[in-house]
Amino acid sequence: MQLCYESVNGSCIRSSWSNSIRVSMYIFMVCIILATVAGNLTVIISISHFKQLHTPTNFLILSMATVDFLLGFLIMPCSMVRSVEHCWYFGELFCKIHTSTDIMLSTASIFHLSFISIDRYYAVCDPLRYKSKINTFVILVMIFVSWMVPAAFAFGMIFLGLNLQGAEDIYHHIHCAGGCVVIFSETSGVVASIVSFYIPGFVMLYIYRKIYSIAKRQARSIDAMSQKKTQFEMKHHISFCRERKAAKTLGIIMGVFLICWSPFFFFTATNPFMNYVIPPVLIDALVWFGYLNSTFNPIVYAFFYMWFRKALKMILFGNVFQQDSSRTHLF
Repeated sequence: MQLCYESVNGSCIRSSWSNSIRVSMYIFMVCIILATVAGNLTVIISISHFKQLHTPTNFLILSMATVDFLLGFLIMPCSMVRSVEHCWYFGELFCKIHTSTDIMLSTASIFHLSFISIDRYYAVCDPLRYKSKINTFVILVMIFVSWMVPAAFAFGMIFLGLNLQGAEDIYHHIHCAGGCVVIFSETSGVVASIVSFYIPGFVMLYIYRKIYSIAKRQARSIDAMSQKKTQFEMKHHISFCRERKAAKTLGIIMGVFLICWSPFFFFTATNPFMNYVIPPVLIDALVWFGYLNSTFNPIVYAFFYMWFRKALKMILFGNVFQQDSSRTHLF
């Protein structure tokens, strides 16, 4: 997802940065990769292992954590070498596979977040019919769409060369042996950004705005109740508070995603109209800024969810290997 930095006789030139700068970049990026892999692996193990966490929403979170884990495990290491060395050492075919998978996983993240926002809308705004509307089958359909549609979109665009239609001359001009040259034309850049980011992003913002307004109205109604509540009212109040906190937490996760990825998608859409004047170093930095979203998600869970902190402690101390540990009550 970047242009060649520079070339001589059609061949990529290795980075001219000093060894100290390159070592520092490697250390920094390795830390990001390790944090991304370890954090999301913890979420995957927690939700998979503990039976109390086997809920529709958590299945979506599990799938999204798998996306983030694969991004850190499969995509970031090769991107790290490309970013530091300014050359691609893994061949032209793997460049297409790497780029397609990168686009697929990035798009899959926002698809998951879109479906999570729909799940939270029904949980907060229509709690009586939530379990009938958002059942296991519906969640599986959401997960299937979140993986398959981005996969078809990303691999179809790159391997069919749809991203280059209208930009063939630019591609041949900047292409160099040993570089991973993937560019978007004016049309494909706009379409990719709208489909992968802007439409789902605006849908999520609209849904969360409705969730926020309804949650505020429900909170005022609960506060207006008499201090003397029946057992049913108390149970409903506790359930509502839990769902509202989950919606708030997932809203923060959505906000982190939008902040991390919006600069990259903005420049992806506008760079072709500016004759590709944006430096490849800046594009590369924006890609890594987007990658940070996958690093931050488990941190948000750790900060807001007590069940995640308790599960993390049990995983670190090996308590998950004890008999019946899967039935532990985390909240």
